[in-house]
Amino acid sequence: MKFTARKLVLTAILGAIAYLLMMFKFPLPFMPPFMDFDLAGVPELIGTFLLGPVSGLMIVLIKLLIKLATVGTSSMFTGEIQNFLLSASFILPSWFFYQRSNTKQQAFLGMLAGTISAIVVACLSNIYFIIPFYATLYGLSMDAIIAMTQAVNPFVDSVGKLVIIGIVPFNLIKFGVCSSIVYLSMDRLRAIFLRREFS
Repeated sequence: MKFTARKLVLTAILGAIAYLLMMFKFPLPFMPPFMDFDLAGVPELIGTFLLGPVSGLMIVLIKLLIKLATVGTSSMFTGEIQNFLLSASFILPSWFFYQRSNTKQQAFLGMLAGTISAIVVACLSNIYFIIPFYATLYGLSMDAIIAMTQAVNPFVDSVGKLVIIGIVPFNLIKFGVCSSIVYLSMDRLRAIFLRREFS
């Protein structure tokens, strides 16, 4: 019972930190203007490595529930669903590799797999779900969506280029930066990562 309470408290704390980091979001130059960069993936990934995949998903869920309770939704929950899907597709492959031997090399391979997984999910979900939904919600056409991105990146003039030089590099930067921060911090956090009372 003591162990469970400790784990739940740490999960809640990391969820709150992830929410705060999600609120400090900003667009990246030359990237689609409807995508915001944040570092919420850092506590989500640390929590997953430290506490396991269920706690990692709970951290993501807590982050989004706090967001809904304090800010609400402007996308009829599709933005929150997308956020959950991308976070899950990032942290779960990362954990799958890391839990094999708890080494930095395995963590690196896991975060690489997680980044690739998140990019694939981001491309498919944006093209077939998120962007069409936003277009319908706000009465826009796909050409209008492309024009919005073209205003910040003149090379984007088609759906294909929106994916190749918009969605892919944005998510590569976002999840790559989060992975790099966790990887560079692992020597200091290693003692915590290897404490079995949390697992």
